[in-house]
Amino acid sequence: MKKFTVLLSSMALFLSLAANGFAADTIKLGVAGPHSGDLAPYGIPAMKAAQLVVKKINAAGGVLGKQVELLIQDDQCKPEIATNTATKLVTDGADVVLGHICSGATKAALGIYNDARIPVMSPSATNPGLTQTGDYPNFFRTIASDDMQAQLAVDFAINNLKVKKVAVLHDKGDYGKGFAEFAKKYLDESGKVEVVLFEGITPGAMDYSSIVQKVRREKAEALIFGGYHPEASKLVSQMARKRLKTLFISDDGVKDASFLKVAGAAADGAYVTGPLDLSKVPLNAAAIAEFKAEYGADPGAFFQEGYSAALALLNAIEQAGSTDYDAVTNALRTKYVETPVGNVKFDSKGDAEGVGFAMYKVENGAFAEVK
Repeated sequence: MKKFTVLLSSMALFLSLAANGFAADTIKLGVAGPHSGDLAPYGIPAMKAAQLVVKKINAAGGVLGKQVELLIQDDQCKPEIATNTATKLVTDGADVVLGHICSGATKAALGIYNDARIPVMSPSATNPGLTQTGDYPNFFRTIASDDMQAQLAVDFAINNLKVKKVAVLHDKGDYGKGFAEFAKKYLDESGKVEVVLFEGITPGAMDYSSIVQKVRREKAEALIFGGYHPEASKLVSQMARKRLKTLFISDDGVKDASFLKVAGAAADGAYVTGPLDLSKVPLNAAAIAEFKAEYGADPGAFFQEGYSAALALLNAIEQAGSTDYDAVTNALRTKYVETPVGNVKFDSKGDAEGVGFAMYKVENGAFAEVK
């Protein structure tokens, strides 16, 4: 056997390959997420991350002496499409899958992959039940779960912003509603804050003025929102038009350049949770530089988590010595791998050890971490 090194910086990921050239078949890495529609900014960075990882690994010799083949499917973050996407990837012979992006789409697809005994790793699906119920032993993720960021949002609202009355809204989806329910739970348990409103809004609606008026009527000092940037952009814009001084707090589904672009000046002052600052992780800067060199732009949301998921899945196959489901999932849980989110392995539930969230504030059209 000979060795090759996949260089991202001074750190390296070592994979071995057969000395007598490549086998005729390939290792198939499925990639599922929104590559079109309003939520495409969340899926495209992870897809491009997978492309960069596969390009580098294939140039260095592949995995187990085989080239890695990408199978890319667009689910638009819609559960009803995600089931078809999963079926297509299973039919096409995916050995492992990077995805899905949205929690609802992920949940809809996971049973299909589980039945087919295919490991799945999401860079962004944060709904706690995906790992905590034990229903999906084939599922892993490179991001922390909603209960962690909901706790952070609540602690920040109480201890830093000193608010006493909070409205909690969500978009009725698995991700947004899950975050909002945990936020309400932690607010109620604190005994320090009154939840004056808890309600779901309709995704895609053109106007949220009636709910904004409810927030005003209830005299909420802060609004905690669980959901994605399209609805968040409309909420803060309408709050600004009505000169509502209520503080806006949301989740990593809103921490995206699209929120800044669509909401414009109305986004300033908003607080959002997001993955921890990864600038000091050795492989992170190199991965971002790699993206910029390839595409001439900043990578966007969940790029580092997507890059890490691709590395972790392919490393697990190499460590396992095959694509056997039991061997690969065991490797994910027992073998560390250097990634842009840190040196990680996964716990018995499938959550990456050592990842977490930080709070960010929009200042002058950019996200700044609140220290």
